[in-house]
Amino acid sequence: MSTGVSAGEPDPYRTPTARTGWYGWVAFAGVIMGILGAFHVIIGLVAVFEEQYFQVGESGLMISVDYNAWGWTHIFIGALIAGAGLALTSGATWARIVAVVVAAVSSILNLAFLSAYPIWAALMIVIDVLVIYAVTVHGDRDSLQGY
Repeated sequence: MSTGVSAGEPDPYRTPTARTGWYGWVAFAGVIMGILGAFHVIIGLVAVFEEQYFQVGESGLMISVDYNAWGWTHIFIGALIAGAGLALTSGATWARIVAVVVAAVSSILNLAFLSAYPIWAALMIVIDVLVIYAVTVHGDRDSLQGY
């Protein structure tokens, strides 16, 4: 079955738009999300296998649970963030929404984990804010058309 469009002709149902600088920001957010996911997995593995590494005991955390539970939570969120980052770099529109949601969840998780490892958690929150900025600030939905 033929659509009437040869391989060399542009798609008549798609309006070509020029790539803007926001394309780079969204690609940046996707790559950073992969790194952020790896960071979450690393801190999760540390929490699971080396609980004495952290500055406070389990009773000193904002949410009083053992480090094993925190570790598995970080590992799960890290895998989710890395997957969303991969989808974001492939250009999936739904991935932009998922990226904002998982970055917000990551920042809240790190805020709750702040007393255990303050510098690491604060750095992760800053990276989460950068991701949210990169994905949401442009406001022009057509700027990523064809991305």
